[in-house]
Amino acid sequence: MEESNDPLHGKSLEFIVKQCVDRIGWEQMAYLVSINCFKNDPSVKSSLKFLRRTPWARAKVEKMYIERVLQFDK
Repeated sequence: MEESNDPLHGKSLEFIVKQCVDRIGWEQMAYLVSINCFKNDPSVKSSLKFLRRTPWARAKVEKMYIERVLQFDK
């Protein structure tokens, strides 16, 4: 069985958002991805609701996770 080269393989959007919050915090997330659900009264629940229906924002959050969280786990 081949192993996936996709760094997001097997990771839920909720896991990605929580890891970003834990590692870089809401303020830095809002700076890197300028969306209201990170700026105004942020929560994982409101962020997931927005990101699940907004593909461009989800793509930016996934990129932020890969560049800002995963790179430091290596």
